[in-house]
Amino acid sequence: MNQRPRIVLAFSGGLDTTFCALWLRETEGADVITVTVDTGGFTPAERERIAARAAAVGAVRHEFVDGRRRVWDRFCTYIVKGNCLRGGVYPLSVGAERIVQAEEVARVAVEEGAAAVCHGSTGAGNDQVRFDTALLALLPPGVRVLTPIRDLGWSRDQEADWLEKRGQAVDRSTRRYSVNAGLWGVTIGGGETHDPWRTLPPEAWPTTVDPEKAPAEAEEIVLGFAKGLPVSLDGRALDPLDLLAELGRRAGAHGVGRGIHLGDTILGIKGRIAFEAPAPIVIIGAHRELEKLVLTKAQQEWKGAVGEYYGGALHEGLWFDPVLRDCEAFLDSSQERVNGEVRVRLHRGSSQVVGVRSPDSLLASAGATYGEGAKAWTGAEAAGFSRLHGFQGVLAERLRARRAREAGEGQVR
Repeated sequence: MNQRPRIVLAFSGGLDTTFCALWLRETEGADVITVTVDTGGFTPAERERIAARAAAVGAVRHEFVDGRRRVWDRFCTYIVKGNCLRGGVYPLSVGAERIVQAEEVARVAVEEGAAAVCHGSTGAGNDQVRFDTALLALLPPGVRVLTPIRDLGWSRDQEADWLEKRGQAVDRSTRRYSVNAGLWGVTIGGGETHDPWRTLPPEAWPTTVDPEKAPAEAEEIVLGFAKGLPVSLDGRALDPLDLLAELGRRAGAHGVGRGIHLGDTILGIKGRIAFEAPAPIVIIGAHRELEKLVLTKAQQEWKGAVGEYYGGALHEGLWFDPVLRDCEAFLDSSQERVNGEVRVRLHRGSSQVVGVRSPDSLLASAGATYGEGAKAWTGAEAAGFSRLHGFQGVLAERLRARRAREAGEGQVR
């Protein structure tokens, strides 16, 4: 008797991966092993629901892996250090998690001697490239990567109808929106996100309070940082995962962290998603202000360039390129003096830094108060600096004016 091939499926229990599990059984005649990696988006009840869903679609084995610590240690820390915001707004909430998910799928595939692995990405998004690139790097030769959703090109309604015909219950809300939740935030795709003129209705935001219905009274928090990373909240030292959870709850209760990102996808087309990331938005904003206090002008300029490149490459699935290790080394070095506390005001959708202090402050060490006076130099020295600072530009303007006069044009541009 021929042994049925084994296929390892990256499984979230959502519409796409539920469809994949049943499709693989029917079309490939395969034993499907489902692997769910918790990157921060599952409650205990949701874990049970996912396991039950895997059993309902006939998975021969379901494995659940806690990947939250890896997501924080390997990805989120550098997103913070680099102040990475795609398009200036989006804190890369789910893209980097695909690396951890691909690692676990590849591990199980090797252990099981699987003939193939499968992910539920479509043919139009970024996740397909992230998964494919990671799996190509991680899998042994000969193990296929299957992508039924991409290959078929079906709509979510078509997938749901196909499942319902086979007796699988489908949550009607999943027909309209695709929601990805993780340690670093939630993304919402589908529905109104396809029209750049429209925003999501209030009921489509799953975790944060509508800013218009948030408390009228503001709340102030104090975030503590050590070497560029958050380590305390209101003076209490917290494990990073606990800090993210508490900060996310408190900021989200004030409607902080909602946004819509419109940008260029890896494939070169425009894409648009909504997101909720209250903790990341507060942390990155606070971290940036602390850096302004303790880093030199040149450090901030170079760090900005490195952070932008790093965030872009990470977002586009290029985590295995050694240049990202080079970027990480630079970011690590830049954070040695990023220590201190940041006071943040949360109020009806806004996160405003209202105070910052650090033992490594360059403001306190300057011997000068902006707009008032200086002890580190004399008035004559300041006048000399002002005379020399833009001297080449002064000479260029004098030359331009002289030539204009000679040509009879006057000095007016």
